[in-house]
Parts: sequence; C-alpha cells; structure tokens
Amino acid sequence: MNNDNLLPQVRAFLKRAHGNFVEGLSEVGGGEAIDIINPADGSVVGIVNSATQQQANLAMLSAEKALGEWRNMPTLQRGALLLKLADKLAQEREALAQIESVCSGKTLQLARMLEVEQSIAFLRYFAGWAGKINGETLDVSLPSFAGEKYTAFTRRQPVGVVVGIIPWNFSIMIAIWKLAAALVCGCTVVLKPSEYTPLTLLRVAELATECGFPAGVINVINGRGAGLGAYLIEHPACAKISFTGSVATGQHIKESATKTGKKLTLELGGKNAALFFDDLNEDEIVNGIMEAGYLNQGQICAAAENIWLPASKIEAVLAKLKARLAAVKIGDPLDDATEMGPIANKAQYDKILNLIEKAKADGDEIIYGGQSLDKKGYFVQPTAIRAASFNSQLLSEETFGPVCSFIAYHDEEEALQKINASPFGLSASVWSHNISKALRVSERLEAGMVWINMHTFLDPAVPFGGMKGSGIGREFGSAFIEDYTELKSIMVRY
Repeated sequence: MNNDNLLPQVRAFLKRAHGNFVEGLSEVGGGEAIDIINPADGSVVGIVNSATQQQANLAMLSAEKALGEWRNMPTLQRGALLLKLADKLAQEREALAQIESVCSGKTLQLARMLEVEQSIAFLRYFAGWAGKINGETLDVSLPSFAGEKYTAFTRRQPVGVVVGIIPWNFSIMIAIWKLAAALVCGCTVVLKPSEYTPLTLLRVAELATECGFPAGVINVINGRGAGLGAYLIEHPACAKISFTGSVATGQHIKESATKTGKKLTLELGGKNAALFFDDLNEDEIVNGIMEAGYLNQGQICAAAENIWLPASKIEAVLAKLKARLAAVKIGDPLDDATEMGPIANKAQYDKILNLIEKAKADGDEIIYGGQSLDKKGYFVQPTAIRAASFNSQLLSEETFGPVCSFIAYHDEEEALQKINASPFGLSASVWSHNISKALRVSERLEAGMVWINMHTFLDPAVPFGGMKGSGIGREFGSAFIEDYTELKSIMVRY
C-alpha cells in the first residue's frame, strides 16, 4: 500500500497512542495493546489499548452523570450541536476517509462517498428531529362528580444511557446512526467499535468535543470480543442496547436484555435475496448483480448473496458476469482507480475461503473466482457460484464477502416460496420493468427492507431493519423515536 498518499495529519494520528474516550478526554488505557492491521498488506498501522473494567465502568458512570445536563438542554441546542458535528466531519472528510480506508480496506472512493458523506447526511437528518419529538393531548372520558374536569397528555422522554456496539464494515456511518438517534432524543452514549476498526470513531469523538458537546455525552470504549461488550450491556447504568453484527451475538444480547428488561435494537445479518425477472436483458441483470452483491467486497449487512435468475437467461447472464468480474480492478484501496479492496480482517478472510471450499464440496460450480490473490493482504477474488441444488450449504450461510450464489428458477411462485423459507429477513430486491409485478412481489417478500430495481441504498427518512432472525426494531425515519424514548402518560384533574 502506498502510504505516501496519506495526509500528514492522518500519519500523525495513526502514530499516536490510542485507547478510549471517556468524559470528554482521550486516554491510552491500561489494558491489552491491540495491533490495528492494514488488510491491504498486513502491516501494523496503529495500536489501541483496551479498556480495563474500571475504565469501562467510568465510561458508563460518565454517560449517566452527563444525562441530566444533556436531557435538560433545550432540544434545538442539541440539534445545533449535531449540525456542528456534521460540518466538522465535512471539514475532515478526506482525513476520516483515509483513516477508514487504511483500517478497513474499504476503497478510498467508497470511504469518501458512502462512509463519510452518508454520516454527514444522517447527522443533519437526525438534527432536524430536534424539537419535533412530541407527545399528544388526549380526551378523557371520566365523569365529573363535583364540576371537576380531566385531561391527559403523553410525552416522550429519553430512555437514558445507550450502549452502541458497532461492526467493522462501516465503523463511522453505523456509529453515527446510533449516536445521532440517541442524542437527539436526549440520551447519552457509550460506543464500542470493533477491535479491527476502532480509530475513526475515536477521531469522531474528539471532533464532537471540539464542537462543544458536554463531557460524558459521547464515550468510546475499546477492546476485544464479547467480554467487554457484555460488561457494558449488563451495567446497571445501561438502559438500551443498539447492536449491529452477527446473528449469534445478537441472540446472546437479546437473552441478556430480556432478563433485565432493557430496550433493544438489533440489526443482524442474513442471507439476502435478489430476484430478477426475465423482462430485463442480460446487461441490465449483470449491472444489478454488481450493485446488489459486490459493493464493498460484499461486506454489507443488506447485500444480496443469493441471486435468483430466470432459467431461460441464467447461462447468458453468468457468461457476461464472468467477464465483468474478471475486469474488476483489485488492489490498493488508497488508489482511486481501485474498484475492490481487501477483506477487512484475517478472521473474515479465512471464513470466506472456508465457505468457498464447503461450496466446492457440495458440488456447487465456481463460475468465476473462488481463490485468494497471490499478494500481501487479505484479497479474495470476486466470486460467482452456481448452486448445485436448493440444499447447497452456501445458500443458507452468510459469507459477508464478495461471493454470490446463483439459482435458476422456472416459476415465480417457486422462487418466492424458497426465498421466504429462509429463517432470515433483513433485505431483498426485485428487478423488473413491470412495476406492477415488482410491487406485488415486494409485498410478499418476508424482509424488513425491499428494494425495487436497486439494492443496498439507504436513506435516513426510510426505516431500516429486519424480520425473523435478522433483527428487532428499526433505524431511521420516525421509527427510531420509539426505541430511544419512553412514552409517559400524564393525567390531570382540575
């Protein structure tokens, strides 16, 4: 990787000692030192020190202490601070994009356009909710005995301290989803990023302090694995958990939250489907497949992994797709010409290669790819696999990588039944020039997010979340208000 392209301030930031961000201050921490690996070449680009349990406790208590000041701040003032943070991210967009690219392997172009620009857009959207999170007045039907009257109203109050657990694939953007939703509702946050990609969120927390956020409103705690996360979500000060990550971890968090009665939002993975109809030509289908399945090396929770193609066109489509995948430029994510970077970390890289080997053992046909690249870093070829049968293991296991499975179907009803038989239901897409057919099918697909003639695009005004095993609750839109506030009813006799 060519580090010569990094801004001087990015090089200086990477060289700093990193740890946690608690009560408005950066601190190195006294726990395990974790190497931050550049997935493009395997080099160590930074070190972050894990939080001790004492530091994690301090972060929770800091958020709890700050809650009074933050929830009592005028709502428009909270919104103004979120707008200031959006402006600050805009000023720092190139530096943040470079840090993210170096740590996650995301191409610099994608880090700029999606990770940072969307974070700015979401901050501005949530800031617009300041002053608009309202209750309602209610007519009361109680009889009057001595001329007294009754009225009632509801109000929404912040739930309290929110623990947000952030995955490694979009470490700024997903953190902003949780942070902005919580803060505009009057909550404070303790965020735990992935140990693979912790640095950009530490920088965002520093920028928030520069904008004037009170100490303790935003805290960032770093460390490995489930132990630290479990400590945060089981802490008495935690009122709500917002988790984005694997199904298995999400189930453990759900069990813990159920025991303690804490509010919970889970955005988990799945095995998302893209269903193409035969009124599209082969080039249109291939363009749709590239968008749905291979963006960010397939490392998107909502990306399509199972591609359903009409039997009459599957051969021609796979031939064109093979040529398209062979032309993808794979390499240094800091090179603006690169179209596909490395897998974000070694553990995920190994998992993807193992799943490809399982597919081969099941008799699935490798149309293109299926191998790692003979170069430094965690590079995997974009891979297309034709499933041998509906029982192929790859049709049910999430790869979270640049691997798509292809299934031929003869009948629309058959395809819908097979897609809906999945225990997951995060997202799906329908592709057709016949909008009536596409809308009808979208109503029947069992997924929380369904796109028509597009895939993976998110807008802050549109609620996002999964059905079945893919999650609980919704992000964005007005739906987030339910998850970050408690509804209180107040009745008055006068």
